[in-house]
Amino acid sequence: MRILVTGGAGFIGSHLCDRLVKLGHDVICLDNFFTGSKANVAHLLDQRDRFELIRHDIVEPILLEVDRIYHLACPASPVHYQYNPVKTLKTNVVGTLNMLGLAKRVKARILLASTSEVYGDPTEHPQREEYRGNVNQLGPRACYDEGKRVAETLMMDYHRQHRTDIRLPRIFNTYGPRMNVDDGRVVSNFIVQALRGQDLTIFGDGRQTRSFCYVSDLVDGLVALMDYEGDGRHEPHNLGNPGEITMHQLAQTVCELTGRKLSTVPKPLPQDDPGRRCPDISRAHHHLNFAPKVGLREGLKLTIDDFAQRLKVRN
Repeated sequence: MRILVTGGAGFIGSHLCDRLVKLGHDVICLDNFFTGSKANVAHLLDQRDRFELIRHDIVEPILLEVDRIYHLACPASPVHYQYNPVKTLKTNVVGTLNMLGLAKRVKARILLASTSEVYGDPTEHPQREEYRGNVNQLGPRACYDEGKRVAETLMMDYHRQHRTDIRLPRIFNTYGPRMNVDDGRVVSNFIVQALRGQDLTIFGDGRQTRSFCYVSDLVDGLVALMDYEGDGRHEPHNLGNPGEITMHQLAQTVCELTGRKLSTVPKPLPQDDPGRRCPDISRAHHHLNFAPKVGLREGLKLTIDDFAQRLKVRN
């Protein structure tokens, strides 16, 4: 198949491009390189018969002939999506409209990379797909949270009105090699600080929880959902690892794996930062047989090795 991946030079997108090329597909990678990097896909550039890289911002329309669209383009860390919140909203709304228009025009199946952020600071735990969320539409995170909620609405309305063939994964916290070193998310922050011998920054009391899915497990889920033809295929599917851990426990694990003694510095919790975040993946398990395979310590070791190599090069 001929497959378009928007945001394909980003962290998750580049791993998805790897998988699709390996599966024998022809892949077009679209990226504006705001948070993506050519280095993430440089190893694919010599496979010109299978991989094509185009610099493009999806808020502008583009005409391509493709069979499937993985729409991942959007900054996903608070540091990046709050840098230009209006542009984040435009990417989620106008960019998604452009991709849906393309999908309608060429009759392509389209997958939107939605997010657990649509649940906001949840009052239900763990979060099921039926939960409608607890989002502050006026807060500093709203450009991303509400942007993705509108993108989901657009996907469903195109499906209802135009019979567009859609897929809606809601991605929970994901980590692994090629994460941006300076993206401000907790895994990258802890690893960088530990490798540099700095105190680890813990926001709040460190008892807030997250659930971390290794990137190869997430890609398994994305590909499986795109390929899924059964009942409920147009419904949202949570994709993540249901293993829940506190931020203090994560800091301790990172220090153990880097040979550091745990030393932390507290900072105030950012506004609207969720207290707990954990997916109910029953639907994905039932429909896709989705079950994460990579344990947290194993995945962190691989991620730490990657960060150590890149920091060495940068320094």
